[in-house]
Amino acid sequence: MDKFYNDTLYKLDTAINELEIEVDCPTQRVEAIIHLIVNCLSEIREYVLKRGFKNVNEEIRFFKHQKPVIFSKLIYYNSIYKIETKKPYGSKPIRKYLNRELKKLKRYFDNNLDFYKYYRTNNASLDEKLFVRGNHDIKLCLDTGYFQSDLTFSTSHDYKVAKIIANDLIQVYIEDQLYNKDQEGKPKASKKLNWTGSKVAIIELIYSLHYQGVFENGNADIRLIAKYFEDAFNVNLGNFYQTYLELRNRKMNQTKFLDTLRETLIKKMDEQDGI
Repeated sequence: MDKFYNDTLYKLDTAINELEIEVDCPTQRVEAIIHLIVNCLSEIREYVLKRGFKNVNEEIRFFKHQKPVIFSKLIYYNSIYKIETKKPYGSKPIRKYLNRELKKLKRYFDNNLDFYKYYRTNNASLDEKLFVRGNHDIKLCLDTGYFQSDLTFSTSHDYKVAKIIANDLIQVYIEDQLYNKDQEGKPKASKKLNWTGSKVAIIELIYSLHYQGVFENGNADIRLIAKYFEDAFNVNLGNFYQTYLELRNRKMNQTKFLDTLRETLIKKMDEQDGI
């Protein structure tokens, strides 16, 4: 299952990245991406129903960690599509509209706070009830939509995990839109150097500096830091938070670029010292 899932996710991400680059019209791009994700989920469903799972642990891992990553992309892009196609005209109406969308995310968080805590603390005590098919517990306040879902390819809470992941991305998207509105008319930082490394590498660097608290005594917003790097090094980071989530989900080499930086610096120091 792991190899099939990783290969499928890689192909999906590659196809999405190609569309992000090649298709200029935002709505057409999102429509095409949604189509890709729906087809991908259909392929995974067919594989799961045909092959099954080796044991309960594999089933839990799939519905808690693997399926939600892909399904969250569908929720995210579908939400962005709705936000963009319903966006009003004018700066003030847009700000009010986007702030209402942020409040919707906050309400979902407040209404599902217990599960947020369960998931984000890596709790596993209820996993067999939450992430094994057919093991739902009505006492856990299930969403009505669960009973209308495909129970051969769903558990009581895999959708909620996907929703959590997607909502994080949607929040970053909306706040980035609001930030860009606030920056309209302000002079941009001059571009002196071009970043020629990978986007994943610079995002590793940005998050490591952010968590180290080296900007504004640790009070700088991650979006502001990312925007500064984009302007300073003439690079478009796209949905940098999604890339960061993918780094977190890596089983190996989560800090590949940072490890290479350290090794290269030490090597050069040793060479200069004649070692």
